[in-house]
Amino acid sequence: MKFAVLAALIFVAFGFLVGPYRIDHVRGSFEETVAIGHAVLLTTAALIVFALSPWFPHLPRSLALMVPALALIGMFTLRFVVRSYRWGRTATADDVEKVIVFGAGESGRRLVRALQRDNDSRYAPVAILDDDPRKRRLKIDGVSVKGGREGLPAVVTQSGATSLVIATPSASADLIRSLREDARKAGLGVLIMPSINELFGEQPKHQELRRLNLEDLLGRRAVNLDETAIAESICGRTVLVTGAGGSIGSELARQISRFGPERLILLDRDESALHAVQMSLTGRALLDDGTLALVDIRDLDALRRVFTREQPDMVFHAAALKHLTLLEQFPLEAWKTNVLGTLNVLQAATEVGVGTLVNVSTDKAAHPTCVLGYSKRLAERLTASFAERASGTYVSVRFGNVLGSRGSVITAFTAQIERGGPITVTHPEVERYFMLIPEASQLVLQAAAIGQDGQVMVLEMGSPVKIVDVAHTLIDLSGKKNVDIVFTGLRPGEKLSEELFTPGEDIHTSRHPLINYVSVPPIDSAEILTADPLDHTVALRRMRQEATTVFHSSERT
Repeated sequence: MKFAVLAALIFVAFGFLVGPYRIDHVRGSFEETVAIGHAVLLTTAALIVFALSPWFPHLPRSLALMVPALALIGMFTLRFVVRSYRWGRTATADDVEKVIVFGAGESGRRLVRALQRDNDSRYAPVAILDDDPRKRRLKIDGVSVKGGREGLPAVVTQSGATSLVIATPSASADLIRSLREDARKAGLGVLIMPSINELFGEQPKHQELRRLNLEDLLGRRAVNLDETAIAESICGRTVLVTGAGGSIGSELARQISRFGPERLILLDRDESALHAVQMSLTGRALLDDGTLALVDIRDLDALRRVFTREQPDMVFHAAALKHLTLLEQFPLEAWKTNVLGTLNVLQAATEVGVGTLVNVSTDKAAHPTCVLGYSKRLAERLTASFAERASGTYVSVRFGNVLGSRGSVITAFTAQIERGGPITVTHPEVERYFMLIPEASQLVLQAAAIGQDGQVMVLEMGSPVKIVDVAHTLIDLSGKKNVDIVFTGLRPGEKLSEELFTPGEDIHTSRHPLINYVSVPPIDSAEILTADPLDHTVALRRMRQEATTVFHSSERT
């Protein structure tokens, strides 16, 4: 009896020094098992010393080994019972949401274990799905892998789950869109787990699961460009941004200000937009610091005065009319702003010896079929023409739709959802390339840093995204139910799928692996100045002719 009490006291002492009582381990975890082993080994050594001492002359020596062994078996048995009770147990509280986890890899396993062991978790995993047949019938903390995604409807019926958690941080956008569509058909919400990098190696927590956002649906993950090269091209220089009040122009201004320009000039014809962008840059908008230019790019004389006064080293030309449907109705306005306005900016820049000019273009300029595309294609050709004779570097940047920009489908869909619907989509198969506003702006800055004369630079955009998928995601994010989607038919000049390059263009890789470039045939500015269309019909005919003649001739050959 005395020996048993002594053994217990010794184990408790070692338990507090090096064993399981020093740290509150998860019951039954590997860490707790190791801590128990250390305490038992030290206890065994101490008991052997006491058993061999004269204090216990009649004690069987074997007890010094048997007591710790029996204690170890008892402690392991108790922890096994506790863990077995928890293993596979799902919460039944009313405020706990049953979820199906997609992904039985390392991230999925960590997530399931974290949710099972977190008593405050709002989510309880009831099943796991994985497309890898080798993981079928696997169990993770008592939660079974029920098969691949094709079994989702049956698993939902059996388990009563209300959400699907995507626990594969490296999932492609195509996989995410496919799972989201499967979940929508099964009546499930969709949650996504942050990447391991976002978790900084920590165990995932239920608070970090989030709803799908539009970035997850991009044809690729957001791209970070070479900020060192961008900084070297901007720091200490005078920079002028046209269209600085627009979505791209204002983000350009914010990005440029980070890289330490000597002076940043914001040019726009919209006084309210200039007020807003200055407020976002400086926190105050007194409009009297000399960095704003209230000028319309259609006015060449006004542009010349600003360029002569400011002597910019770099110009980012983002001013444009961009609404496809309106420009189809008013092509003469596209001619005046997107063509003549660009010519004016190029002329003013050349006269003062601007070192670098970047013309912001659009994917609709590739194999154009609409007024917007025609006008922006001509702007690219004009930029290439000035690149041949100006002393500086003149390049264009072509990219897809920008998420969240003014007038984008995002703002239109959001307004329609707020009114209760319906959301109007032109065609169920229409798809577009998308990028984020900061990403688009960084591409423009990167072009200024690495572009060569006359090049049209294009970011590797990945896969296009269906507009109807964007609509469904926005409905899910809004939390509203019964918002209908109505298909209205393709508009004049609209394509089912946009192109980044014109057929026949030679595509080259730039110094940046994620940026390609093509060359476009220059057009003499005299051809533009002598055209002088007097109405919308003549303007449309002239833009279509100049924007597509080269393609038609190459296709015939």
